Amino acid sequence: HVHHKLRSFSFVYVNYKNGPRSGAASRQTRHESFEQAPMYVAVMTYLGFGIVTLFGYLRDFLRAVGLEKCHVAQERVEQKDFIPLYQDFENFYTRNLYMRVRDNWNRPVCSLPGPVFDLMERVSDDYNWTFRLTGRTIHNVINMGSYNYLGFAENNADFLKTVAEKTQHYGVGVCSTRKEIGNLSIHEELEQLVANFIGVESSMIFGMGFATNSMNIPALVGKGCLILSDELNHTSLILGARLSGATIRVFKHNNMHSLEKMLREAICSGQPRTHRPWRKILIMVEGVYSMEGSVVRLPEIIALKKKYKAYLYLDEAHSIGAVGPTGRGVTELFDVDPADVDVMMGTFTKSFGAAGGYIAGKKELVEYLRSHSHSAVYASAMSPPVTEQIIRAMKCIMGKDGSTEGIRRIRQLAENTRYFRARLKEMGFIIYGNNDSPVVPILLYMPGKVVAFAREMLTRKIGVVVVGFPATAITEARARFCLSAAHTRDMLNQVLHHLDEVGDALCLKFSRQKYSLRPDLYDETDFELDG
Repeated sequence: HVHHKLRSFSFVYVNYKNGPRSGAASRQTRHESFEQAPMYVAVMTYLGFGIVTLFGYLRDFLRAVGLEKCHVAQERVEQKDFIPLYQDFENFYTRNLYMRVRDNWNRPVCSLPGPVFDLMERVSDDYNWTFRLTGRTIHNVINMGSYNYLGFAENNADFLKTVAEKTQHYGVGVCSTRKEIGNLSIHEELEQLVANFIGVESSMIFGMGFATNSMNIPALVGKGCLILSDELNHTSLILGARLSGATIRVFKHNNMHSLEKMLREAICSGQPRTHRPWRKILIMVEGVYSMEGSVVRLPEIIALKKKYKAYLYLDEAHSIGAVGPTGRGVTELFDVDPADVDVMMGTFTKSFGAAGGYIAGKKELVEYLRSHSHSAVYASAMSPPVTEQIIRAMKCIMGKDGSTEGIRRIRQLAENTRYFRARLKEMGFIIYGNNDSPVVPILLYMPGKVVAFAREMLTRKIGVVVVGFPATAITEARARFCLSAAHTRDMLNQVLHHLDEVGDALCLKFSRQKYSLRPDLYDETDFELDG
């Protein structure tokens, strides 16, 4: 699912349902770009991995003959006749590349991870096999990695007053399942609020976002069913699909020809060997893809779903709250009816600054899951202060708190997204994804440059997330920036200034496309509200 080849294409897709409309939801074209790197970059990337691999085999040889100390986990001598546990390529990769550069990941944060945060300084005396803290703190690092899209990960006492009150009233934990004595009135209040916010009949909340996918998909499909999954779907979707026992087929990312071909083949051929019709066909997609920054082609997928009588499962973990003129996700972005999506899933871990997830849709669907989902029957109920945090954030977005703060944050996020993406394109970086996506991947490609980029940005007090194999294809390592409404223009300008300098110093500006120096960063009509 995660491995995909270098590609270069642009999507311009039209929201054709009911013709043109006004406001943000009526924007008629959605543009995405996945520019291919120049040939020399691909060659140098493969060459870099080749050199690292050769040195890795050399180091393994030195460890085997006792000339170098072996720090890695390995079988005991008594287990030499057992089937080896640690002989796959990924362990070789971890041993000889990741360990040398892992200071760039899992850094300990010691403050609120808002638009800026503090890091505990650490050093290693054995090439990152172990770390020790120096006791010093790196203060006011600009946070470009958290999924804090609307800035609700905050500790403002005025904003959190209701959360404090609910904590005093209910405590911090329920210590029971919803089915037993863990069903609180605020849980039902949140479920009704989620349904109203999304525009569907009913919803159900869960205490863990990952489990919302992995534990509910097996309740919806099983043996004799077919899942058509986008190749870049999140691990939680993949795990849920595998646990279900259904047949899984993977279509190319956001490729409607690939999806329709599989749908047509599924209808014509039926199940393998018996050729009986599939019990259900479920299309699984995400709203915003967290590694690519791309947005699902929802109107076209809904058209295919209706044409072939399939079901649609939409994961809006990164899109709910973050896209759409009022933060209602990709259904609002494309102005499609939420009722056309059979299963609407999302999480509270990103735009809402909390934890957990939801499944929403028709009342029959939700009532079925209440009795058949393992996550619903066996998992502990959502913590009361977490529930109240989601309620306060959602009411703020909807304007039910009597303020315009929510819509201000949504507009600020959209403005920050357009501004940041436009400036990066001007500078000559290759960036992936949709113009509306607050997830902005900058392609770095070469393993050495990935490491140098992360370390250099931290010395400039900018915290970035860099991602490589196996989370991406081996030739598509990248830095992933996440925009937030809490980022001020000064913060973004500071980040862009350092990106410009680091990009020149490390030769990271691979784009061959030309952009105007000062394009229109956003259209004010994008933020108009209907009515």
